[in-house]
Amino acid sequence: MSGGLAEGVELLERAVGYTLGALSRVTKASLCWPTPCTGWNLRALLRHLDDSLDVLSEGADTGGVCPVRGAPVPAEDVVASVRARAGAVLGAWAGTIDAAEGDDHALAVGDLPLMASCAAGVGALEIAVHGWDISRTLGLRRPMPPELATDLLEIARLTVGDTGRHPLFAAAVPVPPHTREDDRLAAYLGRDPSRCGP
Repeated sequence: MSGGLAEGVELLERAVGYTLGALSRVTKASLCWPTPCTGWNLRALLRHLDDSLDVLSEGADTGGVCPVRGAPVPAEDVVASVRARAGAVLGAWAGTIDAAEGDDHALAVGDLPLMASCAAGVGALEIAVHGWDISRTLGLRRPMPPELATDLLEIARLTVGDTGRHPLFAAAVPVPPHTREDDRLAAYLGRDPSRCGP
């Protein structure tokens, strides 16, 4: 990601906004529906997203992430938990900009450094693509804003290669040239944009 910390956090804000819009349509009945992530129902996907948001908050709050984490305690109301954690992520990353006076800096991911702007960009990718998953699971076909999808596709191409995808990502799915950017992003990350709905 070529932008600085402020650009990374702004991308994170746009991703959270998109995903919260899809999250508002989740019902108790839909939690058992299958998602574009093979083998995961919506409840499992939301629990994963909840944990990912917790990791992002931890990185901003503590300056690092421990790669060995205990299993998260499943929230009784996972939708409410995701909403609360999304708010915490935005607050924590805004605080990071203030504390660093806007300067990019390294976070510790285990023993390895990762620039905060990169962590924010990868976090935005994770959050927005799961927002796409939620939208498709619910049959909404709610498109991701094109500029957001374009920015995230650039990050995806830099961070997810053709090799070493498994088990995090399936192989990229071929799509026609006229495919929307958000569907192109999802396809690059192993989702089939032609499948939609419960």
